[in-house]
Amino acid sequence: MKTEYLQRKNNTYIFISKLSGRFFSSLPFFYFSHMKIYIVSGLGADFKVLEKLKFPGQHEVVFIDWLIPRRNESFAKYIERMADKVDTSEPFFLLGYSFGGIIVQEINKIKPAVKVIIIGSIKSDKEKSRLIKIGKVTKIPKALPTGFFNERTTHIYTFVRKIFDPKNPRLLQYFRVRDPYYLKWSIERISEWKFDENPEVIQILGDKDIVFPIKNSKPDYIIKGGTHLFPATKHKELSIILNDILK
Repeated sequence: MKTEYLQRKNNTYIFISKLSGRFFSSLPFFYFSHMKIYIVSGLGADFKVLEKLKFPGQHEVVFIDWLIPRRNESFAKYIERMADKVDTSEPFFLLGYSFGGIIVQEINKIKPAVKVIIIGSIKSDKEKSRLIKIGKVTKIPKALPTGFFNERTTHIYTFVRKIFDPKNPRLLQYFRVRDPYYLKWSIERISEWKFDENPEVIQILGDKDIVFPIKNSKPDYIIKGGTHLFPATKHKELSIILNDILK
């Protein structure tokens, strides 16, 4: 069993703040029955890829939209801007899909959540695929011109993905954020991301994912037959897991 920052004793929750170390031991059980779930979607994707997911009815879902990075903006500064929407005056959950999983883990450093859940994502740089690791060593993502990340490239990529994942739906219906600078910047950040695994992070992976292969990870939950788009194609199975985690 994982040690969580929210622990229950009798009918009281004790919330341990990673920032201050304070204990909130006088709050009744029902205080945490309604919480916000802040969600960051995958690279270039908006809420549509996650729209079929069902969450516990007592919680409020808040999507954090992708921001276009500013020129020469550091990853840390970008994370601060993405975290602006997170209200720390009350306990909350963080959930991220794919690149969004990396983002919520970074947000958790500055605004600690009760639980952090990542779906179709990785806990540390050690879990990266061989292709992503090659990109880091060769610096290819940084060398590619911004103009490379255009509509034509996007269509070619989705066509190739369809060959390898023929059962997946059309990727373009989820790939809504196509700003070339944002795409190049994001791929560079994924390639360069270095992070030590946090054992408190809850990881859900599909066993057919070719973006973040399951062989590199030890996920807490496995979606059988799940490709990288399993939040859309296996939403019923995923919803059951999420409701169990967030109940």
